[in-house]
Amino acid sequence: MADEIDREKQRIRGLVRERRAATTEVERAEIRDGITAQLITLVTGRGARSVSCYMPVAGEPDTSAFLAWTREQGIDVLLPAAREDGLLDWIRPSWEGNVRGAFGIPEPLGECLSPLAVGDVDLMLVPACAVDRSGVRLGWGRGFFDRNLGSMDQSPPVFAIVHDEEVFETLPSELHDIPVTGIVTPTRIEYVRTER
Repeated sequence: MADEIDREKQRIRGLVRERRAATTEVERAEIRDGITAQLITLVTGRGARSVSCYMPVAGEPDTSAFLAWTREQGIDVLLPAAREDGLLDWIRPSWEGNVRGAFGIPEPLGECLSPLAVGDVDLMLVPACAVDRSGVRLGWGRGFFDRNLGSMDQSPPVFAIVHDEEVFETLPSELHDIPVTGIVTPTRIEYVRTER
């Protein structure tokens, strides 16, 4: 059964990678603008003054314009830094540049905080490969966010950011897959679970 679930997850990841790679520059700009507008609506609607987010890499939904907006608004931001032990540290960025992280992924310069620091933000905004209508989030297979969420007694509301076509009715899941509160796409915000 586990092998079957893993094969299905890999199949979906392959489809999403292909779709994202085929996206044109014009489409990417439209997606970025839509996601920025939806994230601003979510953050302002909830009155969030602190968020965790991510710097986009490898075709992930682009949060760069949203992050620029958070700076203008004085919103406290934490960004993840992957550790080789499979956990995430959190960085309060100085916005003065980036360094190459443990896996070659750009990470911001700034104050480095523990994996549990993210438990104090008002809202977590996480990348995903896909998400389903019950809150199952499919990542890219390394489990960083699931481990981080699983280590907290109580987490803030968690929203997965994906393209519109990456919202599925159901996705394969395992016990270690931590469900999200909601979904943000370029066209909508969708609550899928009650908050913990």
